Amino acid sequence: MLDVLEVFTTVAVGVMVGVEFSVAFVINPILNALPGDSGQLGRAHGGRMLGAVMPVWYITSLALVAVWAVAGRHHPGTGLVVTAGALLAVSVIMSVLLLVPINNRGKTWTPENRPADWKQQMNRWDRLHYVRVAVIIASFALLVTALA
Repeated sequence: MLDVLEVFTTVAVGVMVGVEFSVAFVINPILNALPGDSGQLGRAHGGRMLGAVMPVWYITSLALVAVWAVAGRHHPGTGLVVTAGALLAVSVIMSVLLLVPINNRGKTWTPENRPADWKQQMNRWDRLHYVRVAVIIASFALLVTALA
């Protein structure tokens, strides 16, 4: 049963990493290159859609890693799992304190109501998101290593 938990958790975290990597290095660059207000409108829509899904995914991933760490506490690799969980916790804290406030503002913006500094706020979100992506990639790598 522990094997199933390990694989399920690793896949769940890995797919989450893929989504966030795609946002950082594929979706947002595409949106940023669109003409006129299209990019800003696309980012607002993405913020609403992913803003509803990703919190559940992050918390569920963290919970799965915690269960793995407890259930496998006597197995090799538990230290890696605990460290991966700590990194996921850091990503959740980063999200709540730094990224979500920007996202909550950005998802309500339209070309008529967006602030003058909206591009700077989106650039700040992007920079923070790059850090978060690095943190969750490290967490994923530790989970994969713990499987060995």
